[in-house]
Amino acid sequence: MQFGLFTLFDFFRDRQDELAYYRDTLDLMKLAERLGYDSVWVGEEHFYCFGICPSPQLFLTALARETSRLRLGTAISLLPFENPLRKAEDFAMLDILSDGRLNFGVGRGIIPKHFEGFRTDLRESRARYEESLHIIRGAWTEDPFAYEGRFWQMPALSLSPKPVQKPHPPIYRGTISLESFEGAAAAGDNAFVVPWLTGLHPEVRARVERYRALVKESGHAQTRTTFIFFLFIDRDHQVALREGRETTRAYIDLFSSFTPVEALRQLRQGDPLASFLELARSLPEHLEERAVVGTPAECRRRLAELGEEFGIDQVAFYFHAGARDPRRARYGIELFANEVMPDFKGR
Repeated sequence: MQFGLFTLFDFFRDRQDELAYYRDTLDLMKLAERLGYDSVWVGEEHFYCFGICPSPQLFLTALARETSRLRLGTAISLLPFENPLRKAEDFAMLDILSDGRLNFGVGRGIIPKHFEGFRTDLRESRARYEESLHIIRGAWTEDPFAYEGRFWQMPALSLSPKPVQKPHPPIYRGTISLESFEGAAAAGDNAFVVPWLTGLHPEVRARVERYRALVKESGHAQTRTTFIFFLFIDRDHQVALREGRETTRAYIDLFSSFTPVEALRQLRQGDPLASFLELARSLPEHLEERAVVGTPAECRRRLAELGEEFGIDQVAFYFHAGARDPRRARYGIELFANEVMPDFKGR
């Protein structure tokens, strides 16, 4: 089993400082490499709608120069808003500057304010996402490459530079709905799974099993899944549980604050944002079921259960959400690396 760190850069403007936040996050990720973690995953957010990382490729390029081994992942890069050739160029450069360590995680986004800010129709998000990903993959692998689509058109051209990894960096698709799992499988892409935002565990497991079965049926090479969980670890179980509930409540309150109540009433049943909020709001009360919480021994046991349940080969932990004290995040990262990780690294 491989381990990583994950962040959406959720930011509290009245409680946190942007410069300190960036420095703390870089320092914690550099520490992760020294402790033996395998990867980091960085989200994309805009307009103070939840987080403060509008360009994961910029942040990860800075991190690439400070590390030598960590896989550098986006979780996720939002594809509907920008010309896909610019994305292809930026991430090819990141792959070069990191000596081929990019994991390219992609998605279509669900936050209405992002679409309002970029003057993009939310109803077009899936179509824009699929078209953009097709262009990026083609520009990385075909030379020359041309495209005539609904949203983007380009003459025959050669993208420069090209990524180091061949035929292209690993692509991880954000997956919540069954349709998104099936789309990832059909393309032979890896899956990025967030169980606590996708559904109850039996439902998530069924979708993951469907994804893996379709990959096999389609004749694709073996793919990978990265699972995201919150981690709260302490030598005192009650301290870990209390911190976990406080952190996840703050996280949920922040996200909900950017979604007006009236807009929530108008969301269709089954809408990704509505499902996201419903599941997120129930997280603090079901934390021990949906996260990794407790003493090192309890975390070892829970992680083994999750590994058995989902067949996990890669897991990344949301490590400093909810304006969590960076010192507590550091403590948890170190304690997990020293007393939990060794039990799984050789499996």
